[in-house]
Amino acid sequence: MVAVEGSVFLSGPSNEPVWLPDYYIDVYPVTNAEYGRFVAATGHHPPRHWAEDGTWPADIADHPVVFVTWTDAAAYAAWVGKSLPTSQQWEKAARGTRGTVYPWGDQPTPAKCNVRENGVGATTAGGCYQSGVSPYGVYDMCGNVWEWCATESRPGRRELKGGAWTSPFNRATPSSFNDAAESMCDDDTGFRCATSAESLQRLLGP
Repeated sequence: MVAVEGSVFLSGPSNEPVWLPDYYIDVYPVTNAEYGRFVAATGHHPPRHWAEDGTWPADIADHPVVFVTWTDAAAYAAWVGKSLPTSQQWEKAARGTRGTVYPWGDQPTPAKCNVRENGVGATTAGGCYQSGVSPYGVYDMCGNVWEWCATESRPGRRELKGGAWTSPFNRATPSSFNDAAESMCDDDTGFRCATSAESLQRLLGP
């Protein structure tokens, strides 16, 4: 995880100032290998593209896990003692404090992320797009997979952030709004975790 210090940041398409306290967020989306440990430890049902015995294809161990509902993502986050980020936590980690359009700045550069225009046609491993890293050192905040957030848009629906490998570049802008039913489960949707500074200190102990 990486620390995001408490401060005002410019949020949303209109860059409204919003205060957030200190928190931590995962550098990469949760991978198949990480999610596999959760499945093995808890008996939680595996994603549909895995083998029946709960193992994932070996060539995607370090790719973001997909085919997870919001409920699946929240259950994993609770298991590791974290939570899903709010949409504003996610956006600040992606854009920084100054309201830049993309993690790397204001220049529209699809080559810096895994979006439809690049023709990859699948997820990619965390860290592939090093030139697309955010001001806090967080990867894949544009493209690769849509990421579930804790924020409820209306009953039974949660916000998603970041676009995916299936998305046109103009849908991957971190300030853009998207949401889906908590039961939605697709091949381009995953998540990462976050935690408050206080919660992390309790988790780590003295």
